[in-house]
Amino acid sequence: MKTSARQAATVNGSLGTRERIVRVASRLMQRQGYDGTGIKQISVEAAATLGSVYHFFPGGKQELAVAAIRHGDQEFADLLRATLDQVADPAEAVVTCARDLAEGLRDSDWTDGCPVTSTALGTASRAPDIQRAAADAFAHWRLLVADKLRRAGIAEDDAEDLAHTVISTLEGAELAAQVSRNDQPLLTAGRHLAQLINLHRPPGA
Repeated sequence: MKTSARQAATVNGSLGTRERIVRVASRLMQRQGYDGTGIKQISVEAAATLGSVYHFFPGGKQELAVAAIRHGDQEFADLLRATLDQVADPAEAVVTCARDLAEGLRDSDWTDGCPVTSTALGTASRAPDIQRAAADAFAHWRLLVADKLRRAGIAEDDAEDLAHTVISTLEGAELAAQVSRNDQPLLTAGRHLAQLINLHRPPGA
């Protein structure tokens, strides 16, 4: 859901300095990318001094980007886990997840895409720590989906392959929706992923 400036200020005021810096960095890199986000902007929007930023992140922007990716990883994992737990049918759960992603994009006026991808794109060759953090995030999300599919009776190998397909497809569809400012790519992806999952379910499951 979109957060108002007043709500954001209230939340930020209740956070410790390090957590505030990480959340602001995650949001800014989500919207502007790694290269488009500077330490000074992060410090200003987090209401923290530059000295505080470097105190918590002596490795500078790369270290902060890793923390921001881990924050984005956990944030999406919490949302994904909640949906997978609340919706019993795995195919319907994926449809719901796609709808939730579409709603989040619309509410942000198409600015808040995947925080992990936005931060990691363009840095893999020069920032291996960022690349590893992003890879860990995708693996984390795939694990959640694969576990849901296994509990629905889908075979281990199929569940892992489907989890790769689900996460990769949703990532691509989210980017397409953001670029086109239209939720159709996500809604279509959700429907087709549901059909694919149902093809792999054992009879009667």
